[in-house]
Amino acid sequence: MRTARIRLLIASLWVGSIWTVGYVVAPTLFASLADKVLAGTIAGKLFRIEAWLSVGAVVALWVLLKTRMGEGDGRAGKQLRWLVLGMLACTLIGYFALQPSMAALRAAAGPGGVMDAATKAQFGLLHGVSSVFYLIQSLLGVLLIWKLR
Repeated sequence: MRTARIRLLIASLWVGSIWTVGYVVAPTLFASLADKVLAGTIAGKLFRIEAWLSVGAVVALWVLLKTRMGEGDGRAGKQLRWLVLGMLACTLIGYFALQPSMAALRAAAGPGGVMDAATKAQFGLLHGVSSVFYLIQSLLGVLLIWKLR
């Protein structure tokens, strides 16, 4: 019983942080700060922290799901592990694969920011794809919490 509570606590903190950073903090930064480059820099740092938190949460949940008493290899355990792996895939693609390209575009854009540069369309496309993976991860997180309950 204690392992189940720890799994739910880790998943809740993880999914809560995903939703908080992506749908509360980042939009608030862009709405509140006049300097959009600064807002993007801060948001980027928060998303980096979130990505590493996701990796840590996946490792912790994977271990706890493998130690699930009596159900670790059952259908429910496999579904939970697939959800966790799906969320990890979203992090790996959205942050570790797409973000370096976005960072290179930001660096090439200079102090005026990527929205003033010729790379605006390319950055927008990468940002849009990254946002889709973040949304998928967010929804998988809700399903994970639902299944863990």
